[in-house]
Amino acid sequence: MNANIRANLWLLGITVVLCCILYPLILWTIGQLVFPDKASGSLLDESGRPTREVEKARGSRLIAQPFNGSEYFQPRPSAASYKADASAASNYGANNPKLRYRVAQTLGPIVKYRSGSKKGQLAGPDIEKWFQQDHFKGEPHIVAQWAKQYSSSAQEWVKTDLLNTKHVGDWMKAHPEEVKEWKKDNPDASESKPEDFAVPFFVSFSQTFPGTWPKVSEKRFEQVTEDTNIQANFFDMWLQEHPDVELVEVPADLVMASGSGLDPHITLKNAQYQLDRVVDAWAEKTNADKAEIRKGIEELLNQKAEAPFGGLAGVKLINVLEVNLALPDVMKKLPRRVAGGGGPA
Repeated sequence: MNANIRANLWLLGITVVLCCILYPLILWTIGQLVFPDKASGSLLDESGRPTREVEKARGSRLIAQPFNGSEYFQPRPSAASYKADASAASNYGANNPKLRYRVAQTLGPIVKYRSGSKKGQLAGPDIEKWFQQDHFKGEPHIVAQWAKQYSSSAQEWVKTDLLNTKHVGDWMKAHPEEVKEWKKDNPDASESKPEDFAVPFFVSFSQTFPGTWPKVSEKRFEQVTEDTNIQANFFDMWLQEHPDVELVEVPADLVMASGSGLDPHITLKNAQYQLDRVVDAWAEKTNADKAEIRKGIEELLNQKAEAPFGGLAGVKLINVLEVNLALPDVMKKLPRRVAGGGGPA
């Protein structure tokens, strides 16, 4: 018996030393000596060069992150809000109306006409004009219809912005009858929150301010008729009333999230679809010629694009972080226009 216990203790000790100490130590040593940058998280500094100093890092080339500013390419949508510790997918099925609505919100401000007299132009301005007519399928009060049809999105509008939450809370105090009616229809609700009254709020707003959309800021409350939120929220309803309109098809990864929600790459086609917006934004920020900006960014995209397995599989991809970090350097190398509007300086 003692011999068996002693043998098992030796086996346990050797296993712990090999698997928990020596093996990880060997791998760590090899990683630090042979692949130091990759072993440290594939971090990139502001110039796009590998770095092992966390305080200098602008991100990891392995994890997607959002970028503020229209002058940058945007990664794929993320169901995890680009949080590395919350990798997840939305798990929306193809027939889930929430998926259709999320995709429509992305398309509204960016989709363009494929044919006709407005070929190549954005559909957004026409969505706004249609919205201002305040009718959907022959019925008035389009905002009220939207709130009833997309109640979960109406609730998100209330609870994701503290100013919106406060405004709806103030509306509840000023409309006790609507609050009382809601509680009567929802007797099981133990505690009512502002987002619970999203639909009644939008119904009331639509009746009071027809053909407008609420916009809440720290200084004031507005009723707007032209806004990218209108284009995003009402694109699906506009498309239902215009089923024959021909629109430019967009790359799937422009509107579909990856399984992890953290995919750092987009297809080259996705980047090319975003190119007009990026070029226009850099033209406003610099005094470089727009044609030169486009040429410089296109060269950068072609230089950075690569297909998996050395081009043997899949389509060409670009790493969004690498490209965005390289954009300022591209702009610095472009010839500048003379202040008077002449040729390159």
